[in-house]
Amino acid sequence: MVAIELMAGAIPPVHTSDTIQKVLDRMVEFRLRHLPIVNEEQFLGLVAEDDLIGESDYQTAVGALALSQVNPYVLEDQHIYDVIRMFYERQLTAIPVLDAKRNYLGLISVNAITEYFAKITAVAEPGGIIVLEISNKNNSLAHMAQIVESDNAQILSSYIQTFPDSTKMEVTLKVNKQDISAILATFLRYEYDVKATFNNTDNNDNAKDRYDSLMNYLNL
Repeated sequence: MVAIELMAGAIPPVHTSDTIQKVLDRMVEFRLRHLPIVNEEQFLGLVAEDDLIGESDYQTAVGALALSQVNPYVLEDQHIYDVIRMFYERQLTAIPVLDAKRNYLGLISVNAITEYFAKITAVAEPGGIIVLEISNKNNSLAHMAQIVESDNAQILSSYIQTFPDSTKMEVTLKVNKQDISAILATFLRYEYDVKATFNNTDNNDNAKDRYDSLMNYLNL
């Protein structure tokens, strides 16, 4: 997905002649702390709520203010990961989208990013969540998928979290089954470290205990 696909067309930009009060009202309406300032199609900069609330005269035009942000924007064909990185690094609630000629096209709101994450992580889909701790050298998503699919299930989404100065990482899997006890038993059989599970309907069944019991039985 690229930036232009997440643009919110219903949020109008700010013009230099707009008053501070008008801009603040618009920020409240759309629940944003940043809005782009444009002159026709030309992007001039990003006004932040902090640029406005310290002013004494709310009838002052925003064009007369010094802006705290230095024209942050993304181009229409930039990948969504670039957009997310800018949201994170600049702590923004809205990012302007420009075309190749640097003309203003629209903006991406933080709400659009939240909805995007909800879709790609399949949060609305029923299923269980498995958190594994693995070595950086043993990160084989194909093998994890094979384990999940061995119980006639599928991975709906996955993501990895790394830690500074550590050779370990956490892998979070969302699968399309809520009874994940058999999947957990298989992960344990392959000596994966299961750190946590969520939405598991088999809450009274401890997969580790069942696995140990099975091994004790086989060793008899």
